[in-house]
Amino acid sequence: MLSELQNKFGKDRFLPEQTADLIPTYHIKPDLTYEVLSYLKTGVDRPFQMLYDLTAIDERNRSSDNINPTHPFTLVYHLISFDRNEDLRIKVDLEEDFPSQTTITGLWPMANWYEREVYDMFGITFTGHPHLRRILMPDSWSGHPLRKEHPARATEMDPFEYTDDYLMEQVDSYKFKPEEWGMKRQGKDGDYMFLNVGPQHPGTHGVLRLVLQLDGEDIVDIVPDIGFHHRGAEKMAERQSWHTFIPYTDRIDYLGGVMNNLPYVLAVEKLGGINVPDRAQVIRVMMCELFRIASHLVWYATFAQDIGQLSPVFYMFSDREKAFDIVSAICGARMHPNWFRIGGVAQDLPQGWQPMFQEFIKYLRKRLTEYDKMVLGNRIFQARTKGIGIYTKQEAIEWGVTGPGLRACGFEWDFRKKRPYSSYDQFDFEIPVAANGDCYDRALIRVEEMRQSLRIIEQCLNNMPEGPYKSDHPKATPPDKKHTMQDIETLITHFLNVSWGPVIPAGEAFVGVEATKGNNGYYLISDGGTAPYRARIRTPSFPHMQMVPYISKGYTVADLLVIIGSVDFVLADIDR
Repeated sequence: MLSELQNKFGKDRFLPEQTADLIPTYHIKPDLTYEVLSYLKTGVDRPFQMLYDLTAIDERNRSSDNINPTHPFTLVYHLISFDRNEDLRIKVDLEEDFPSQTTITGLWPMANWYEREVYDMFGITFTGHPHLRRILMPDSWSGHPLRKEHPARATEMDPFEYTDDYLMEQVDSYKFKPEEWGMKRQGKDGDYMFLNVGPQHPGTHGVLRLVLQLDGEDIVDIVPDIGFHHRGAEKMAERQSWHTFIPYTDRIDYLGGVMNNLPYVLAVEKLGGINVPDRAQVIRVMMCELFRIASHLVWYATFAQDIGQLSPVFYMFSDREKAFDIVSAICGARMHPNWFRIGGVAQDLPQGWQPMFQEFIKYLRKRLTEYDKMVLGNRIFQARTKGIGIYTKQEAIEWGVTGPGLRACGFEWDFRKKRPYSSYDQFDFEIPVAANGDCYDRALIRVEEMRQSLRIIEQCLNNMPEGPYKSDHPKATPPDKKHTMQDIETLITHFLNVSWGPVIPAGEAFVGVEATKGNNGYYLISDGGTAPYRARIRTPSFPHMQMVPYISKGYTVADLLVIIGSVDFVLADIDR
């Protein structure tokens, strides 16, 4: 690819960078960005159709033996080619302290929210953007949180004062002004109505606000207002050690449990050159699939409830408790077990773990068959979901859709199969695929995924390897406590590994996994210290929510709640 780009644009215009994840990475100048990205999307053979992620790096405090950038900011465009099954990373070196770049919303519609996030977090503007304003922080916020000079703790800021003036400012900022979004107040047959859905509406699966532009009952347009759950997870990563940030990952997709731990520890292990024992890899797979089932049960229950069925909530939440009983017995906690570790897992499996799984597998298989009749076979459920919220495979790729939503369009793409990690290539399971890309098909995919997860768990149960549950790599496991009294060097090493955590070599690595709601990826940058220099969390719910207005236009308000439920997002996964 490098030679092709050099032949097209000039040999001296691309500076390759070696990364720990081996993703081809090229630095370019800002004036070349749009042309290069356009060529990669439409001009090359087997093009890079998906803009997987767009983020930035504040380089001003970054220094190590081999990395010392001379430019203050870097824009990072992460592209995926499904035909090649390859990633490509384009880095744009920005020279000013408050730089500007040309928008690429004309190439990928999903770039809209990502550019707004970069503007919000870093103060980088995008000329030509249709509506460049904050997206996660309130309009009244001062500063850009992911810039290095912005405080990382409340103790570094002035005490907060909730004055009457501040209250009135906030009230005024939440008054929706259609003209600011390019909306008209009048249609052909009369005035449009603007309806607030949220931020406390029970159908929004979290604190979310949707402003609907309505022509009667029909949706003309929607403006999502997110950020109510934002708590600065990426900023917090910069002040946590490599291992003390693991509990924070649990809270991203708070229904995904250890599934959140996995991409983070995989990226750290790739940076540190840490190999994970076979037993630990299979344990990780088993627990991830258990959490996939637990998450899907919540979605299944609440989706049915959104459509008007009440009974499934009680049944499915009870089934989820059976899964959490296993999680609690193994991990010591339920929803947020914080159990994966760099190099393996926290403890070995307890005695008697096999019967728990055997009983659960046997029980849930029967229950899923009952739910097929109760929910999927229900005529009202089918009438409310079939032909609603449709999008095509190409539209899904344009908007950055991954996971069940992508497979519901007929695209057989699952990262566990296409890019196996943590021993997934050793398991026998199918990739559920549908054809219509509507709400019903998205439901169908998730239900079948639970059955496939049971297959995977059963294989883990019957083929669990012997051996250690964590790596003996010194960056993952400190010396045994019994040796610390032998010599001072061992004592110091043990103390530093436990208190500060490992020192990870300078470099960067990305790892994405097939999480409960789509592809969840961590892009970690180390400058050779005990904490991440930059930790980017690419969540699936963020682009999925951005697509909701696009797939909801022309439907009714009642259909909107069905569409929202079929997307299966978590607000903390959107806001981070």
